[in-house]
Amino acid sequence: MILLYLLIGFFAATLSALPLGASNIAVINTTLKENAKQAFKIAITAGIAEVLLSYYALDCNVIIKDFFDKNLYIQITVAVLLFVIGLFLFFKKQTKNESKKIKLTKSKYATGFLLGILNPPVLIFWVIAFSVLNSNDFMLSIQSSFSVLFLFFFGVFLGKILTLYSYSKISAIIKQRSKNINLLVNKITGILLIIIGVLQSVQLYFS
Repeated sequence: MILLYLLIGFFAATLSALPLGASNIAVINTTLKENAKQAFKIAITAGIAEVLLSYYALDCNVIIKDFFDKNLYIQITVAVLLFVIGLFLFFKKQTKNESKKIKLTKSKYATGFLLGILNPPVLIFWVIAFSVLNSNDFMLSIQSSFSVLFLFFFGVFLGKILTLYSYSKISAIIKQRSKNINLLVNKITGILLIIIGVLQSVQLYFS
């Protein structure tokens, strides 16, 4: 029975990671521009960040929900920025020296962690997820036993990195079939960011 919490954590994290977000885009970008090994570094620390966010949501779910409900401008600002950046990347033209300019110099581990931890929609997801779990007799709290919490958060970590790894594998297939990879990356990234911005705006409008 206790292993059920491992599966719950795994499937909840998979649902959290499936929608296109900053971590997913970073993994796709890194796979296309560099390789899957570098992208996996992002996935590992993004998984750690997911565990920390879910832990924080478990500890402060009521406070977090009230904060975002009272400060919608934060979510609106994020949605607008994603849309604008997406438009910029989509219409950006490739230059001769672009390959040098876009080379990532920062640590992939740091990139994955920062993109994973600075993610308000994921934090809200976990607040909702814990509310659903507790309303269906899967009582989970900071006061739960160590074994229950360990299995749950280990499932969260596995769900996050395996989902991002799947994105990386799909991106690797695209990379093998495309010649003008830099231009393709900008187009794909731009479209993804626009979609995320629009979806978040629609969600805010109907909430």
